[in-house]
Amino acid sequence: MESWKELKVWQKAHSLVMEIYKLTAEFPNDERFRLTDQLCRAAASVPANIVEGQSRQTTKEYIQFLYNARGSLEETRYHLLLAKDLELLDSDRYDRLETDYKAVSKMLNGLIQSLRRKEDRRDKDQVISRPNL
Repeated sequence: MESWKELKVWQKAHSLVMEIYKLTAEFPNDERFRLTDQLCRAAASVPANIVEGQSRQTTKEYIQFLYNARGSLEETRYHLLLAKDLELLDSDRYDRLETDYKAVSKMLNGLIQSLRRKEDRRDKDQVISRPNL
């Protein structure tokens, strides 16, 4: 199994966390315990769930953590929209981040589908190899 650091989806998600931290450093101080905190937590949860999922013992658990990552990704997208609507984030930067998060979402969906197919093949192999009782 490859390291989570080698996963393109993790690399892209981690890169976006770094960008979110730089972005929120520009937010007003009165947003520190409001939107800044929520946005940073949601963004960091995406790659963290990928890491935790890959460390699990079963493919089913891995997939569940990828679903958690996808939920955190959508939460991040909402917080970015809110930041734009509150005029804390300009439209160009928002559009770029939205495009990047859509790309990560597609990558996550692809990884989930790949793991599901692997799990389905494994289940079929077990049924075929099970002796008749």
